[in-house]
Amino acid sequence: MQRICVIGGSRYFGKLLVRRLQAAGHQVTVINRGSTPPPPGVEHLVADRNDEAALTAALGSRTFDVVVDQVCYTPVQAAIAARAFAGRTRRYVMTSTIEVYDPASAALPAVPAGTPVPEGIVDPAAWRVAMDLPWHDDAYLEAHYAEGKRQAEAVLTRAGGFAFASVRSAHVLGGGEREFTGRLAHYTERVAAGGAIAVHAKPLPTVFIHYAELADLLLWAATAEFTGPVNACSDGPLDVYALTAAVAAQAGREPVHRTVPAGEEASPFSFDRHYAMSNARAKELGFPFSRTTDWLPGAVAEALTTEPSPSV
Repeated sequence: MQRICVIGGSRYFGKLLVRRLQAAGHQVTVINRGSTPPPPGVEHLVADRNDEAALTAALGSRTFDVVVDQVCYTPVQAAIAARAFAGRTRRYVMTSTIEVYDPASAALPAVPAGTPVPEGIVDPAAWRVAMDLPWHDDAYLEAHYAEGKRQAEAVLTRAGGFAFASVRSAHVLGGGEREFTGRLAHYTERVAAGGAIAVHAKPLPTVFIHYAELADLLLWAATAEFTGPVNACSDGPLDVYALTAAVAAQAGREPVHRTVPAGEEASPFSFDRHYAMSNARAKELGFPFSRTTDWLPGAVAEALTTEPSPSV
């Protein structure tokens, strides 16, 4: 049994992670702003992670074996966490994202299309951190999501008060209504209604992971000993046509595609740039991934039976 603190953990794969940790026999503490209570038997600390004094006060004299940070989006948040948990934990795991590799969001080394992107393309130990950017502004943060994650990883990598690992997650699918992003629903609702899916002229593949598999990987990462970034994606990248075909097979409808002009926004998961990740490091460290095609039909079926959003 380990003492594990989860920052966030109130929805989707974070909520499932808390249950997985509890089922594995760990002593779990959840920190969030109080909008969603954790399951019975899980300690609940109510604090705004952006308020360093409030976070430190809520922690009191507690110490942990591991902290799993589900909601760190900026270097400012990372710096607060690094100070608050220095001397309180031996290991810190941050949930990061595939978007750190998006070549449209930073000047990154070129990776040939078809070559899975390894972790070393974005080295947090060498990444420049700028604390004086308007990270508190929601619009700025949304527009600079990938850079916020890169800089947050950089701050925690250099903190030095604990062993640090980051989990760079692929696009997460599955869970029906729990899949709050609505990206798979974008496809199921349009295909079921005969609507067009907007695609690029030559869309490139990307990688995905089921939300339950990501929860399992985070449980593994919390109790492992590796440090540094690790990519998290199921085997088998898919392009937007393959994704649409999987939806159409479940919906019993022929998919309709509309090619967008260069520079125009397409549907989510249609990409005109390459940054599909490699999961080789996680495999070498011992995590066994599923294949995307094994779980995607079930995820599509869940999305098809979920009440459509009012905007579509």
